[in-house]
Amino acid sequence: MARRDEELEARILELLDEHKTMAVATLRADGWPQATLVGYVHHGLDLYFVVAAGSQKAANITHDGRVSIALGHEAPTRLRGLSMAALAEVVTDLAEIEAIDALLADRYAGQAPFSPRATNSVLIRATPTIVSIIDVGKGPGEPQLVSVADATPAGSVEARGAGGRVRRVTVHTVRSDHGGYRPGAPP
Repeated sequence: MARRDEELEARILELLDEHKTMAVATLRADGWPQATLVGYVHHGLDLYFVVAAGSQKAANITHDGRVSIALGHEAPTRLRGLSMAALAEVVTDLAEIEAIDALLADRYAGQAPFSPRATNSVLIRATPTIVSIIDVGKGPGEPQLVSVADATPAGSVEARGAGGRVRRVTVHTVRSDHGGYRPGAPP
């Protein structure tokens, strides 16, 4: 079973590496969703993006950290990408910010480094809980639902986060009858 979990995580990481932009949907205080496009980097399964400190996105995440994320592309015969439910929060740890800044510099060469004090912006970390892997031929298809959860050391993968943060996670397929992510969906 652990090998299958590692294969699922590898597929997710491959999809995250293929893209540089994602749509992030946050919840406004009045309940309306707000979706915007942002550039991102990832460290393991955690995604990081920068927003203006006074932006609606930052206010939404501070009010309610639940976000939905989607990224993907369409090829002539396939639709490939992922969507996820994640918990987002502002990163305040300077070691983590420095580690992510290095990833941002590598991924977006030639752009100014992230500096929260100089740019009046904040770094956001989105930690996934459910990932829907989309890799289907044209036409109707079913995504593969994957759960990402904190775990005990036995049966988990240790993910050393940016700035030395350690997180143990398990990655496994969620069956359609697993608690109603999509009630009534075929198995």
